[in-house]
Amino acid sequence: MVNVMEYKLTIRKAASKEELEELYDLRWKLLRKPWNQPKGSERDEKEHESYSFIAILDDKIVGTARLHKNNEKEGQIRYLAVEKEYQKMDIGKSLMKKIEMHAINLGLESVILNARKTAENFFEKLGYKVIRKGHTLFNEIEHFVMRKSLINSN
Repeated sequence: MVNVMEYKLTIRKAASKEELEELYDLRWKLLRKPWNQPKGSERDEKEHESYSFIAILDDKIVGTARLHKNNEKEGQIRYLAVEKEYQKMDIGKSLMKKIEMHAINLGLESVILNARKTAENFFEKLGYKVIRKGHTLFNEIEHFVMRKSLINSN
């Protein structure tokens, strides 16, 4: 396991076409390829109106997540993914905190996400609450719709 403290972790918005392509590749590799989904399935119609964030460790993109506005008060986080060897090092948590701060700066009052059942506990530790059962992706990955209020949130 890599010691994240040996490197400087940077979390920021993707700043170039090359970084966007790299984060799309990471999304596909981690969130779609294991279920035999085609390249391109890691993108959706909201890409052009979204804020794509990357986690960079030792000059390598090791994580990503995206925020888009559902309306003037609510945002949605999608496509959180961290390379397997870098998981459990607070990179996902750092990505979420950065995105939540960006959402607050946009004037959003809450964010929602569709959490895989396997990640429900991770999001609960960050203050998200299950509001309903979500969809089942690829006929096998259960999801829960979770929400967090950003008002009076630190």
